[in-house]
Amino acid sequence: MFDKMREIISEQLGADANNIEMGTSFKDDLDADSLDLFELVMAIEDAFNVEIPADEVGDLNTVEDVIEYLKGLGVEA
Repeated sequence: MFDKMREIISEQLGADANNIEMGTSFKDDLDADSLDLFELVMAIEDAFNVEIPADEVGDLNTVEDVIEYLKGLGVEA
């Protein structure tokens, strides 16, 4: 799941995939603004066929946060 997530983040935020790690913060490390995060969440929803409620997006600050959230929804690696 991490490799797929890294690919999505790299594509959506224009970040070098090699610099994306589990602890990477979208805002602090990748300089993502609210529009970037919205587009990233949409891409993640499409890629993993899930829906992430808008009120829960604020809790997803790092790559690991998103992966753990997806696992909580039953998404397998």
